[in-house]
Amino acid sequence: MFLSDLFIKITLSKYRSFIWDSKIKKLKKIQYFKALDIDMLIGIERQKKILLKNTENFANGNFTNNALLWGSRGNGKSSLIKSIFYKVNKNKKKLKLLQLNKNDIFDIEIIYEKLGKIKLYNFIIFIDDLSFEKIDSDYKIIKSTLDGSIQNQPSNILLYVTSNRRHLMPRDMIENERSSAIHTDESVEEKISLSDRFGLWIGFHNISQDDFINIIKKYCKVYDLEFNENIIKEGIRWSLQRGNRTGRSAWQFILNYAAEQNKRINL
Repeated sequence: MFLSDLFIKITLSKYRSFIWDSKIKKLKKIQYFKALDIDMLIGIERQKKILLKNTENFANGNFTNNALLWGSRGNGKSSLIKSIFYKVNKNKKKLKLLQLNKNDIFDIEIIYEKLGKIKLYNFIIFIDDLSFEKIDSDYKIIKSTLDGSIQNQPSNILLYVTSNRRHLMPRDMIENERSSAIHTDESVEEKISLSDRFGLWIGFHNISQDDFINIIKKYCKVYDLEFNENIIKEGIRWSLQRGNRTGRSAWQFILNYAAEQNKRINL
């Protein structure tokens, strides 16, 4: 039996988050779930508001949309999903998070079949960094699996997917299709229809310099690090050297700064 009564009563009630183990087709519990406090995610207020409302509605048993969080790397897509889940789960213990590796997405119909029967709980399936480099047999199988499954998705399951691409594939794949297809509109529509299955498209872009500095300022306050004009200049220099301003690069700066001050950061 896939999920025993003991598993339902003890494991699901005791743990909030899981990872799908594709080898044995079961849930692997996460002993210590970590997530940033949602207030530490700066520069993505609109994105926070949209996804938080959607997650709260789902936890309350309302019909909600699957969400595709897309955009440049390092700007908090995955962190936002985890932080919002952590926040909502504090008051909604029946809400669970299941991380599914993108390489195991073929198992999604199995997951739907099994978890869809457990109406006592609501599950967010989190798939990180999903994208396709080319139209190949794997893409077609995955598209068929996910596309079809979304249509038959159980009401107690929600999909949150991150990708660096809005249509889950490179722009040149779409452009090549437009230039070579006999029936252009139909062919291109077929290629991008998978992303259209997500009711929410939430974009993430490089943050402003002010937001970048505010993130550093917030981290300094939380981890008891001195924040001054020199740190602002060093932070800006750090971002310029890396050619981006993201929440991830701000965090990397803080790690470097703390190490230089011989200050231990407890994660």
